[in-house]
Amino acid sequence: MGELSRIGVAIDSDLLEQFDELIARRGYTNRSEAFRDLIRGELVEEAWAKPDSMVVGTVTLVFDHHVRMLNEKLTDMQHQHYDHVLSTLHVHLDHNNCLEVLVIKGKASEVRKIADSLISTKGVKHGRLTVTTPGTHS
Repeated sequence: MGELSRIGVAIDSDLLEQFDELIARRGYTNRSEAFRDLIRGELVEEAWAKPDSMVVGTVTLVFDHHVRMLNEKLTDMQHQHYDHVLSTLHVHLDHNNCLEVLVIKGKASEVRKIADSLISTKGVKHGRLTVTTPGTHS
């Protein structure tokens, strides 16, 4: 972390009150850390928008394991991208449904492509990609 800089921000009183309520609900102890997190979030979004930037993310899938060959398809897809898939967690939700969470890393465009192909596989009931940066900047 670099040297701290102090800044002043002019903000509407009603908006500030809503912000204070929000950060209290989320457990922040001060406005500064909440502002820093908001800025970091925007910087992650900016990095994610650049196809060549390095990102790390999770792909969450919910699927019916009784769908013919679905488990094999998903596993094969993960093996095709072994250089991007860092880890996988498989959970049996009930008799029919499984949850799988994959940790993937790579260029933003590659991560998006891998996630889209997994999520759009026939038999996947729900899927979501959540992305962040590897933390090398701030």
